[in-house]
Amino acid sequence: MDASPTMTTVRDTSAAPAAATPALFALALRPFQAFLRLEAASGIVLLGCAVAALVWANVAFDSYRRLFAAPLTIGVGGLVARFSVLELVNDGLMTLFFFIVGMEIKRELVHGELRTRAQAALPAIAALGGMLVPAAIFLALNAGGPGAPGWGVPMATDIAFCIGVLTLLKRRVPHGLIVFVTALAVFDDIGGIVVIAVFYGTGVRWSWLLAAAVIAAGALAMSRAQVRSAAAWTIAGVMLWYALHHSGVHPTIAGVILGLAVPARPRRRARDVIRELATHANALARAAEEEERDEAALHGVDDRLEELEAPLTRFVHALHPWIAFAVMPLFALANSGVHLAGLEAAQVTGTVAVGTLVALFVGKQVGIFTFTLAAVRVGLARIPGGASYPKLLGVSIVAGIGFTVALFIAGLAYPSAPRLLDEAKLGIIAGSLVSGSVGALLLSLTAPVQTAPG
Repeated sequence: MDASPTMTTVRDTSAAPAAATPALFALALRPFQAFLRLEAASGIVLLGCAVAALVWANVAFDSYRRLFAAPLTIGVGGLVARFSVLELVNDGLMTLFFFIVGMEIKRELVHGELRTRAQAALPAIAALGGMLVPAAIFLALNAGGPGAPGWGVPMATDIAFCIGVLTLLKRRVPHGLIVFVTALAVFDDIGGIVVIAVFYGTGVRWSWLLAAAVIAAGALAMSRAQVRSAAAWTIAGVMLWYALHHSGVHPTIAGVILGLAVPARPRRRARDVIRELATHANALARAAEEEERDEAALHGVDDRLEELEAPLTRFVHALHPWIAFAVMPLFALANSGVHLAGLEAAQVTGTVAVGTLVALFVGKQVGIFTFTLAAVRVGLARIPGGASYPKLLGVSIVAGIGFTVALFIAGLAYPSAPRLLDEAKLGIIAGSLVSGSVGALLLSLTAPVQTAPG
């Protein structure tokens, strides 16, 4: 039933704010919700692969060991590279993982929760506590012993597992607290990257490091020139990986450097592109009236739409599912296999295993909770999402799930000490399991999140 223009105008004006606000809010949340769904699902796949690795290693350990120790050769003539399947996963494919990490960090710095000092302060402080206290606990138990190099192992928080647990408990965890943990994990990743680059190299070879610096400068120039070509970034990444590999710095850092260099903003302003789209839309409308198909105008629309998307966004969308559901699960399968029957009692109760477990479960929650509480008490910020202290403690415990990066650092800390590496893996798995279970239990006992009336 038609209404008069006056009545229509009044009704539209009064309804517009109410309708527009939820729509805009939903639009703003959509990328974050997609990220949570992806991380939660990948966490389940990651867990499945970790369990599969443990079962495989204890049912048929020889076949498990042979597969990942199998040699591979790539190259022709004098240019030949030889490595094992495990090295391909840990040094090669994990570079793609760190490439995504680098891009996620840059996106948060440019568009997300870390774009202002006020927004970044609280998760940065929490992450600092979540790195320093676990490292201190581990060192207190291993100082002066052969396990001391593993102090960086319990510093890591696994975002996929952590978000997976919190997503399952979303009725008990405020959205703001989930965002806080995600930002905390970003700073945690930054800390882990610094630790890997500075403390877990193999001795610096300055000529190759200089070459890596020149290539990195070239990547920065590509960023300023808004280079969109995936092929160009791939070539730059391979060159940087090769230079870092020979420099003594772990080559996976190439992924982080490249990820931070990828442009996070589109080349042109949105209003200019939209103006051109309007012109093309008019051309299409005229062609449709004349029953003609204007192929140039159709292609022009596609070209302009691509210009609205930053290279970083395009690369993340293309790579993230492969990293989440292929690279990370394969890494878990290759690195989680601990032959439990082959462990001695001294390894199960060793300082590396116990130190890792205690550092992840106790150190993470104490560091994150106390540092956050101190920042709140001095008035720096409020608890995210207006959460209660028990909810904050619960997510602090869940953040003790350290898996992917923790296993990665363990492999760097004990490259020629398989007994200590197995101890560290055991501690990582046990500490992560306890942290996830106890944190989830505590959060499940807290009051449900109050939702605003619709």
